[in-house]
This record gives sequence, C-alpha cells and structure tokens, in this order.
Amino acid sequence: MRLLAVASGVSDSERVARTDDGLAQVLDADGRVREEATVPDLSDEELVAIYREMKLARHLDERAVSLQRQGRMGTYPPLAGQEAAQVASTHALRDDDWILDQYREHGAVVVRGLEPEYLLYWMGHEVGNEWLASKHVFPLNISIASHLPHATGMAWAARLQGDDRVVCCHFGDGATSEGDFHEALNVAGVFDAPALFFCNNNQYAISVPRERQTASATIAEKAASYGFAGVRVDGMDPLAVYQVTSAAVEKARDPGAEQLRPTLIEAEMYRFGAHTTADDPSRYRTDEEVERWRERDPIPRMERFLRERDLLDDERVAAVEERNRERVAELVEAAEAYEPDVDAWFEHAYEEPTRRVRESQAYLRELRERHGDDALLRDE
Repeated sequence: MRLLAVASGVSDSERVARTDDGLAQVLDADGRVREEATVPDLSDEELVAIYREMKLARHLDERAVSLQRQGRMGTYPPLAGQEAAQVASTHALRDDDWILDQYREHGAVVVRGLEPEYLLYWMGHEVGNEWLASKHVFPLNISIASHLPHATGMAWAARLQGDDRVVCCHFGDGATSEGDFHEALNVAGVFDAPALFFCNNNQYAISVPRERQTASATIAEKAASYGFAGVRVDGMDPLAVYQVTSAAVEKARDPGAEQLRPTLIEAEMYRFGAHTTADDPSRYRTDEEVERWRERDPIPRMERFLRERDLLDDERVAAVEERNRERVAELVEAAEAYEPDVDAWFEHAYEEPTRRVRESQAYLRELRERHGDDALLRDE
C-alpha cells in the first residue's frame, strides 16, 4: 500500500492510501481504517449523519422502485451501491455551492434537504425539478452529458463575478464518451473554472461496460489532456470520497501557484440494481459479479467503522432505520396528495404563449368542463 498525496491537494494531515489497483481509500472493505490513512476531520455528529443519510437514500430508493412497480411513480433510476459517493461528496461542499446532477444522484438531494417535491418529479410533475433550484441543485438532466458545459459555464461565471462558489457536476462513465464531456473539460482548463467534475463510474453505461467505451486505462487520466488534476477514489468508501472531494473543493477556491482550479474525480463504484426500472441487468451481467461488488457495500462498511468508534450500536441503528421509514412514508403520502394545476402545463413552453398554445389550453379546458376530470382519467 502506498500513501496518496492527491494531485488535487490533499494535505499532509489528510492522507489516503492507495489500493493495489490505484484507488484512493481510507476504509478497507471491512470498515477498518487503512494503515497510515487518516480519518477526515469531521465531528462524530457529522460522521453519523453521513451514515444516516446513506441509509435514508437506500430506503428511499427501495420505496421508489416499489412505487414504480405499483404504477404510482414513473420510470426511476435506482442508486443502491452509489450512496457513499453522492452523500460524502455533498458533505464536502458548502450549502451554496451548485450541484449539477445527471439523474441518479438522489443521495446528494437527501443531504441538501429532501422534500415531497423531489418525489413529484419522478411522478411526472415538473414542479419537482423547479424546486431543486432552491437547494442549489440544477434541474435534473436526462440527456447524457449535456449538463457538463453548463457546469463549466456556471463555474467560469462565478469566477468572473468574484464569487468563490464551486460547481460540482455529477455524471456517469457513459457521459465521458460524449463530446460534451471533452468540450466542457477543455474550456474549464483553458479558463481555469472552479469546477469539480465527479464521474460516478458504476461500471456500465446502461449495458455497455467501461472497457468498451474507452481505451484509456482510467477515466481520471483523461484530465491530463486538459491540463488539470485527475484523481481515482473508491466511490464506495465515504471517508475517502469526502477526503478527495474536500481537497478538490479547496483547490477550486484557492489554488496553489502551479495548480489549475478544476479537478476530474473518478469514483469507482457499482450500481446493485438496474440502470432504470425499465432495464433488465441480467442480460449483460451475472449475479456472481453483483455479489462480488456487494462485499464493498458502503453502508455496512461505514456502519462497522462507526461501531468500532462506539458511535453506533444495535439500538441506534434501529432508531435510524425507524426514523428513515417514517420520513419516507411521510414524503410519499405528501407527494401523492399533490393536486396539480392543469393550466400550469402550458405556462413554460414559451416565454409568451403562442397562438397554438393558447388554443390547446382552451381546448383542454373545454373538454374538462364538458366531460369532467373523472371521465378523462378513467381507465378503460
């Protein structure tokens, strides 16, 4: 094992170790602190909060998949296995730093403050996407990688305005095969934008494995093409993710004389579930592969670490689980009680409604008055 002085600026007092295959790591698969690696400078309360939020994200995920199977929610992208990267990286940011997610980063939203509006988005109501902005989370992006240039633009604009906020952009390994990825990182390097590009490498772009997307040995090494640092981290180790992300954020705000502000972080992880609820992962991977990765599950790993420090026991774990069940049940109940304003469907297609939009709105209003909503919603 070698110590890692991460190119993004991990200080001498905050070190991580490297595994044999080169990943930055603090905890081993059994939740023990690796030799000579250092636990991040977080309070006991913050360490427990990371665990609690990972558990909340996992339970929310399980309920969301169940709701989709019952026809109570639309197509949904499960996050199980990726909680550490999402929760811990968000803890490394300030509350007013912007996050640009792809669509699977539910854990980041949990940290920023989960509300029923987030479930509404997955139930088909755009009000949920609008609500995200209040948490400094950019509206969710379904088209792969198209949000990366926006992240560069937002970060560069912040620097031009003298604002020290950092922009953290999450995306999957599949996004690195898109032109938007290369354009965004190139411009970020040229203009020294305070952007953090966080690649959630969960091994598959839907069904295509990483090795079929690029001949590069790693994704992180692509940063060298743009002149700034690239770092690989165990994305299922929340302490290592926090350590590396914190260093990258610090560099983005206050770089050294020879450093550029951007960083590309490749967090290696695995999604235990399907790409979305419309996917069948058994067509492209084996159960044996999934079970091998489950040995690195971030939640029991963090739990074992906290138990060793006497910050968790059976009673406290049970209390966390009970509160999470209650919280998610409250969110689901509130989201399903939402009564949408049908007229609002037409409000944001254009800044000023066109003739066709006004005609469509009037036509729907006339149908509702003539037949009633029950007739229009009736299952045949």
